[in-house]
Amino acid sequence: MTRTIDTIIFDLDGTLLNTLTDLANSVNYAMERQGFPVHSEEAVRQMVGNGIYVLMEQAVPQGRECSAFDACLKDFREHYEAHKKDFTKPFPGVMEFLEKADKAGYKMAVVSNKFDLAVKGLCRDFFYPYITTAIGESSQIARKPAPDTVFAAMQKLHSAPEHCVYVGDSDVDLATAKNAGISCISVSWGFRSREFLLSHGASTIADSMENLWELLAA
Repeated sequence: MTRTIDTIIFDLDGTLLNTLTDLANSVNYAMERQGFPVHSEEAVRQMVGNGIYVLMEQAVPQGRECSAFDACLKDFREHYEAHKKDFTKPFPGVMEFLEKADKAGYKMAVVSNKFDLAVKGLCRDFFYPYITTAIGESSQIARKPAPDTVFAAMQKLHSAPEHCVYVGDSDVDLATAKNAGISCISVSWGFRSREFLLSHGASTIADSMENLWELLAA
């Protein structure tokens, strides 16, 4: 990276916030309510990244073909909205990074496939005042890996593509950055392994928030 980058657009789950336990708990609440088998955290880790509909499609037996799918989705959303901060917390070094980046003049945003209400609430609760532009999944805009949410963030921040970098932990994030025409830094501490990221085309991987800062400053 070079200092021509002035805008950092982050993924949320697995990148800035460790949300896995709360996601798994809400998935399993919905499973238990409908009499379905529950899932381990490791199993849920492999399901996340494409929004709650895809998450529940993988969690519910027979997916969207299941007659109880809509009920499971409703149960999940209601439980997660009430419990999304029970165990969720920023990954090590995140808050220090955001403070440093803010002082250095970087513009920052979050773009996520988590539903929009939760994205805005979590960013407000954890990352204000460093991140005030937060865009999640909604019926008004195509979710990642479509570039639409990234374009919306760039427009709000008045940032040009050549000055932006996308930071995320998954193959979806790699594809999103590519589709948006911006550079990408993958992170190895999230929901996908370093080996998985490399196999899906990652060219730059940060192993810590400190390492991310070094890559941006290089």
